[in-house]
Amino acid sequence: MSDILLAFKAGRAFRRENTNFVDPSPVKGAIILTAGEDGLFHFTWKNRTSGVVDEDLILFPSDASFVKVPHPTGRVYVLKFSSSNQRHFFWLQDESTARDEEFVVNINRLLEDPESNLVWNTAGAATSQPQASTSSAHAAPAAAASSSATAPLIPPEQLAQLQALLAENTSTPTAPEYSLTDILTPANLTPLFTSHPELISTLFPHLPPDLPTPPSADALQRIINSPQFRSAVSSFDQALRTGLLGGLVRQLGLPDEAGTGLEPFLRAVQEQANNSGGGDDRMETD
Repeated sequence: MSDILLAFKAGRAFRRENTNFVDPSPVKGAIILTAGEDGLFHFTWKNRTSGVVDEDLILFPSDASFVKVPHPTGRVYVLKFSSSNQRHFFWLQDESTARDEEFVVNINRLLEDPESNLVWNTAGAATSQPQASTSSAHAAPAAAASSSATAPLIPPEQLAQLQALLAENTSTPTAPEYSLTDILTPANLTPLFTSHPELISTLFPHLPPDLPTPPSADALQRIINSPQFRSAVSSFDQALRTGLLGGLVRQLGLPDEAGTGLEPFLRAVQEQANNSGGGDDRMETD
């Protein structure tokens, strides 16, 4: 399965014939940058209505850039290449323009180096905390995003703990500005690990194999306190907001609709916790 590095809502735009004017298409879509199973870096555009990938470009580091195009909307960009005259036009479709700059900065970071850490305008972890390696930190949030069907399961009482965390963020009838980075914080995760130390060992098989130290509670604590972990959680949060993760969340034991947005995802996890009062009904994680 391809690893999603960055995803955000964006439609395509097309240049008028024999002119330099670009017309945005109303079709709902998303730009998705992935590290493919083939080991290559893919830039794809997916139709959010049909679910069809209409563009799949293989990119090489430093060969492409995502640049703003003069346009009345102020939200049209071109993906251009230094090695060719190819031009692909897009326009940002997120309802709010508040994060446009973040998306553009991060996409250009990845176009320059697919292994770059993404930077979001959210309160990051303290820089004084020990940092895990980049690959370690990116693998940690995979415990909530890219499991295999054979991964260990979280006991119901631990799901109840997660439910309590989610309840604080889903009880408001009007949609607040929150994200997974507001939930999966060291302040929230550390008490969970402290009250349920048995949970720590269940996560060890899913830590990356190249940790500088053997898997331990201390190593896990360093990962969740690292800026790379928060960046990776932000990436998953943004991927959820595209509404394109229906197939992925199935592996977590959640319904497809949980992958259509952040709130449906949180609601599905909360319902899973509500339904796991006992017995062997558990949520799959990795």
